Amino acid sequence: MAEKLKLELVTPQKKVLSEEVDEITATGKLGEFGVLPGHAPFLSSLNIGEFTYKQDGVVHHMAVNWGYFEVEDDKATVLVQTAEKADEIDLERAKAAMGRAEDMLKKLSPEDKQFKVYEAALERSLIRVQVASKASRK
Repeated sequence: MAEKLKLELVTPQKKVLSEEVDEITATGKLGEFGVLPGHAPFLSSLNIGEFTYKQDGVVHHMAVNWGYFEVEDDKATVLVQTAEKADEIDLERAKAAMGRAEDMLKKLSPEDKQFKVYEAALERSLIRVQVASKASRK
């Protein structure tokens, strides 16, 4: 069994990560899951959520926005719409986005076509605030 996993994380704009890691945790459609070296082949869709990986005993936090996760032969490939490392997130901007989404949701009914759009925006901003706050605690 391998001691490390090869992690490749890609967005439509760029390759965000290409690292050897000890473990990965992500939020799939059915809930949170973890992957260690030697994991059986696995494919999952990802929700908006926190993505973490441990490298040499240090846990790294990221906010990701929808995508896919595949592991095979000790290589994890992650394809997501967006990915931001905790220390790259502008906390004030994320809080402002959260406020705007909350304000719009108060004005809309669940039947409104824009309701789901702002609900997703709120979820993204909440995750960004949560992940960014972990960077400031280091």
